[in-house]
Amino acid sequence: MAYRNYCVVFIIFALVIVQAVGYDTELYETKPCDSNACFDELHGSLGDCSCNVDTIDYFNNVKVYPRLQSLVRKDYFRFYKVNLKKECPFWADDSKCAMRYCHIKTCSKESVPGYENGYENDHLDETPATKYTKEAQGNCATDADHDHDLGYLNMTISAASQHEIAKWKAYDDALENFCGYDDKDVDAEYVDLLLNPERFTGYKGPSANRIWKSIYQENCFRPKPNPYSSFPFVMTSDLGNMCLEKRVFYRAISGLHTSINVHLCSKYLLYEKGAGFTTDGEWGPNLEEFQRRFDPSQTFGEGPNWLKNLYFVYLLEMRALAKAGPYLEKEEYYTGNPTEDEETREAIHNLLSVIYSFPDHFNESSMFNGGIQAAKLKVEFREHFRNISRIMDCVGCDKCKLWGKLQTQGLGTALKILFSSKWNSPEPDPNQGKLPVRHKSHERLQRTEVVALFNAFSRLSESIRQLEQFRIMLR
Repeated sequence: MAYRNYCVVFIIFALVIVQAVGYDTELYETKPCDSNACFDELHGSLGDCSCNVDTIDYFNNVKVYPRLQSLVRKDYFRFYKVNLKKECPFWADDSKCAMRYCHIKTCSKESVPGYENGYENDHLDETPATKYTKEAQGNCATDADHDHDLGYLNMTISAASQHEIAKWKAYDDALENFCGYDDKDVDAEYVDLLLNPERFTGYKGPSANRIWKSIYQENCFRPKPNPYSSFPFVMTSDLGNMCLEKRVFYRAISGLHTSINVHLCSKYLLYEKGAGFTTDGEWGPNLEEFQRRFDPSQTFGEGPNWLKNLYFVYLLEMRALAKAGPYLEKEEYYTGNPTEDEETREAIHNLLSVIYSFPDHFNESSMFNGGIQAAKLKVEFREHFRNISRIMDCVGCDKCKLWGKLQTQGLGTALKILFSSKWNSPEPDPNQGKLPVRHKSHERLQRTEVVALFNAFSRLSESIRQLEQFRIMLR
C-alpha cells in the first residue's frame, strides 16, 4: 500500500511539473486559486546577492520603469536587425505557427531613420583587415625634406593576410562573446519592435515544449546527483548542491523564462478579431493563466521561486548596465535626427544616474575565482549560453523567435560585460571597500548589442511592473 501511495504522489508531482514548465496543459484539469499565494512568499532576500524583493519593486516601478519605457520608444532602440530565417541547428524545424499573431512585420532598410546617412556605422567596421589596406592610407609625405625612398614604409597587406587577420579577430571576439550575431547575415532584416509587441500568440504544443525542455535539460547546469533528473527544471531545494556560478546561470535562465511567461499572461489574447473589438483583437491580463503558471498549488511550490529568479536576472542585467555606464554615456546613438539623438543621450545619462544610485548591485567579482578549474567552468558557462542562443532559431513562431533572440542577446551582452576580462578596468570608487559601480573599458559593443541590452532590461522591468497589476487583481 505504501508503495502504491508513493507511485500516486510521484505521478501527481510529475504532472504538476510538466504543467508548470509550460508544456501542453490542455490534457490536465486546472482550476484558478482564490488566494494571494503567488505573492505570499515573494518577499525578503533573493539569495546569492545582498538585495531583497521589496527594494527592487520600489526602485524599478518608481524610478527605472518609467524612464526605460520612454527610452526604448526612441528610434535608436525601436529598430532591431535580426535574421529570422536561420535554420534550426539541432532538429528539423517541423512546426510553424500558423496563427496570424505569430507573424512579423519587417521594415525596409530605407525606412529606418538615418540608415542612408550611416545608421549602421558602429565605428566597429574598421578592423585590422581593412584599416591597413592601401586604400585606407592617407598621404603623409608633405614635408619638403621627406626622403621618399629612405623613409618609405610599406603599409599594404596582402589579401591572404587580411583574411587571416580577420580570422584572428573573429577568434578573439568569439572567446568573449556569449552568443552569435546574425545582423550581418544576408537574410537579416530590420524589425520595428513597437509594431511587433511581445504578447501571447497561441504558439504552444510539442514544438514549443521542446524549446524549453532542451534549454533546461541539455544546456543548464544540474546538480549531481539529481533526484529529479527526468524533470525539465531544477527544484529550488536542490540548487544548494551546485556552486555559485552554476546557480547564477540556472537562475538567470529561469528568470528569463519567468519574464517571458509574465509577458504572455499580461498581454493575453482575450477576444479574437471580429468579436466586437479592435481589428487586432483584444489583449489584456489573464489572471487564471498567471495563477496556473505561478501559484504554489499549481507548481509544487516552485512558482514564487521562479518569480524571485525574475528579480535575480533583473539585478544581473542592471549591474551590467552600471558596469558599462562610462562607455554607454559616450555613445552617440545616431539616427540622423539631431534633436532626437540628443534626447536619447540625455535619457541614457538620466537612466544610468538612477542605476548608479542603486545600493545593492550584484557582485560579479565573487565568481570564477580559483585558477584553472574556474577558467574551465567559465568556458563551459559561456558555451552553455551560446547553445541556448542558438536554440532560439528553433522557435516556430516568428514573433516568439524575435523576442526570444532579442532577450537572449541582451542577456548574453550583459554576461559578456560582467565576465569578460576586457571589461574589468574599475574606476576608483569614492566609497572605499565597496564594489566599483562603473568600469572603464576600451571595448566597444555592436549597435545590435546595445539595442538588445536595453530592450531586454526593459522587458524584465516591465515584467516586475506587471506583477503589481496581478497583485491588485488578486486583492
